[in-house]
Amino acid sequence: MSEAAWARHIPVLLYHAVMDDPPSWIAEFSVAPKEFAAHLDAIIDSGRTPVTISALADHLARRAPLPPRPVLLTFDDGFADLPGPTAEALAERALPATAYLTTGAITPGGRSLLPPAPMTTLDAVDALERSGMEIGSHTVTHAQLDTLSTKDLAYELRTSKAVLEDALGHPVRHLAYPHGYNSAKVRALSARAGYETATAVRHALSSDRDERYRIARLIVRRGHTVADVEGWLAGDGARTAPYRDGPKTVGWRWYRRARAVLHGPVFAG
Repeated sequence: MSEAAWARHIPVLLYHAVMDDPPSWIAEFSVAPKEFAAHLDAIIDSGRTPVTISALADHLARRAPLPPRPVLLTFDDGFADLPGPTAEALAERALPATAYLTTGAITPGGRSLLPPAPMTTLDAVDALERSGMEIGSHTVTHAQLDTLSTKDLAYELRTSKAVLEDALGHPVRHLAYPHGYNSAKVRALSARAGYETATAVRHALSSDRDERYRIARLIVRRGHTVADVEGWLAGDGARTAPYRDGPKTVGWRWYRRARAVLHGPVFAG
């Protein structure tokens, strides 16, 4: 594969909990530490260059080129393993990553829609950054953003950003939509709130032509093997963004919006 082709197929891996015995509600989207270590070793062996989301943002904004053969590691929610064994496994291999944190779930006395689980705390955010992780927002409550009113959406976007900026002492530039749910309105308000990028899910490879406010990621599930990860690293096994939403995605969005009108904000998961 030519260097140009490598840039046209960029794996942005999405992890959640890295635990042997995760809570049942997140088990499908978790991996065991042993498997996670094998994934990291596969990344090193692939010849890919690990970068944070800021490097992709700089490229998409035409501020700086991407390094050869980029790959990105991202983590959503902020589970308790993140500042401990997960950060250590990354640091041992000098691998950068981006962690998107749900502030209502990691702040003492905070409120979120996430079911009970061992979570990191806001006090650990600074140490996470010092360990080599870039910090991004994953909203306050982890609601389905594309079902919220403009007022509630602005609260989710701006408050989580402000909480993290207060903890870190510098701007927080990046956002991850809970469960990837977004819309044109969500993308526009994310930009207006001051985010430079936002990641979705899409279970697709990103690319050097991807959309800044809908960057595609590959969600790593418990059933995925090292061979699956190696395939993504080779630019195979998934479609490549950007591409338009299909009828099923659009229909599911309208169904969820109607349900939210009747029942209120719903956990994105």
